[in-house]
Amino acid sequence: MSKVLVTRPIAESALSELKGVADVDLWHDPEVPPSRADLVARVSEVDGILSLLTDDIDDEVMAAAPGLRVVSNCAVGYDNVDVAAATRRGVMVCNTPGVLTETTADLAWALIMATARRIPEAERYLRAGKWKSWSPQMLLGQDVYGATLGVVGFGRIGQAVAKRAKGFEMRVLYHDIERKPEAEEATGAELAELPRLLRESDVVSIHTPLSEQTRHLIGERELALMKPTAVLVNTARGGIVDAKALAAALREGRIFAAGLDVFESEPLALDDELLGLSNVVLLPHIGSASVATRTRMARMAVENLIAGLKGERPPHLVNPEVLA
Repeated sequence: MSKVLVTRPIAESALSELKGVADVDLWHDPEVPPSRADLVARVSEVDGILSLLTDDIDDEVMAAAPGLRVVSNCAVGYDNVDVAAATRRGVMVCNTPGVLTETTADLAWALIMATARRIPEAERYLRAGKWKSWSPQMLLGQDVYGATLGVVGFGRIGQAVAKRAKGFEMRVLYHDIERKPEAEEATGAELAELPRLLRESDVVSIHTPLSEQTRHLIGERELALMKPTAVLVNTARGGIVDAKALAAALREGRIFAAGLDVFESEPLALDDELLGLSNVVLLPHIGSASVATRTRMARMAVENLIAGLKGERPPHLVNPEVLA
């Protein structure tokens, strides 16, 4: 029987399916991922790894697992896996695309509304006993209806966010590495270079993958192009935004607010300067965190893993060249 490492508890239905075909070594702590030393120590005899985005599956980890055949990442992104190293070693890498599109788009919209209308700030204000009377100047936010939405990265999630903008009668601009005519027709979005998108948008929502090309794609120069009334939302990967530049822009009022579900370093340090700012909404990376979606993600990751262990082509293989 094949042996696999599962780096965090997942939906029981998916885990039970995997236990039926493999000897499962489960990391039981639901909050704290295995350390690097733990990862290296526990992969020595495995044929497969079911990993999470918090696990750095690099060449060193794979070198410690001479029998490794497949890494199934329970996430749509796979920047935590060294795909080039895996391919050199003949290791299949899989992900879980599509399944979290609508749930993550919902979360992006929750952040757009909460940030633009200062909802968390208003609730804190009320709970602190500061609300004395209705006031015409109290906690004024920004309108979303009829505004311009800029979507950076127009894949599945970016398009789903743009579709939701129709209900708010928003003008939609998008930036991507290529034009997408079918998506334009479905969403009414218009392709724009990044500087133009940043200058004209009232809300900027980030949905591009993290890569060497997109790391700090939004930095001091880009933030300076945005309107002082603009809102920035990031539900993709934290490294796409220069956190220090963003904190400075928020602190100095150069943009109105930000809503963040992802960060360059996770979990967010308790002394991070973003925590001291009232014009930022911070979430603990819950973009796909619905019961149904997380269950589907786990089942998809298990399906990929089992196929790879059987020597079959996994349904969602990132590096198909490994089978050539």
